[in-house]
Amino acid sequence: MTLSGETKDLARSLLAYEAVADGTSVPNEPIAVRVCEKLHRPLCALAGVASYRSLLARALTLAQAEAPSLRALQITENGNLRTNGELPSQSDHYRASEGDLVLTAQFLGLFLCLLGTAVTLQLVRDVFPNLTVTTESGTITPFDDILKEVGYLNSVSDRLELLANQNPSVENALMSVSGNLRNTATVLEVFAVIKSKPDEPQKKIPKQQPERYLM
Repeated sequence: MTLSGETKDLARSLLAYEAVADGTSVPNEPIAVRVCEKLHRPLCALAGVASYRSLLARALTLAQAEAPSLRALQITENGNLRTNGELPSQSDHYRASEGDLVLTAQFLGLFLCLLGTAVTLQLVRDVFPNLTVTTESGTITPFDDILKEVGYLNSVSDRLELLANQNPSVENALMSVSGNLRNTATVLEVFAVIKSKPDEPQKKIPKQQPERYLM
């Protein structure tokens, strides 16, 4: 998957943050593993364990093609990343390697595609509250485009429902993810309207028509 500069910037920021924030990690444990483990619970709660594990597995496969050393990483049934003890020793425990960057960027890129920029960035900030992400175009501000992301979430939900109808064997799982995304979109829409006009009387929130995709 081709990654945008912004996705790589976000990955670098997370790795730099985690490198200095956590002094209790296992020696020689890749910083990318620590980042993924911190995002594990909230992303599982939002997307479901099965979907999370599938996306992490896809990210790891893509990253291993660029950084063969990552083949020492394995994913447990619950979606946790573990090493098999064959990772090369890192010269600096607090410095991210190229493999860390590739894996973290691929991981974030998949969730950005699934959840949208606003949702993903807000979730990241919930887990890493003091994180500041700066790109070539400036500091990322997720609330600016949050209503646009609401429409995107609704359209992803529509696509998942269509896929569920076409694939009965995974219908329940896809419908569950679809429902979670639609619920998240509703909460975000209310949140965005309230936060964008904190000093104005609250108005009735217009119902946003999602963009529909045809498969």
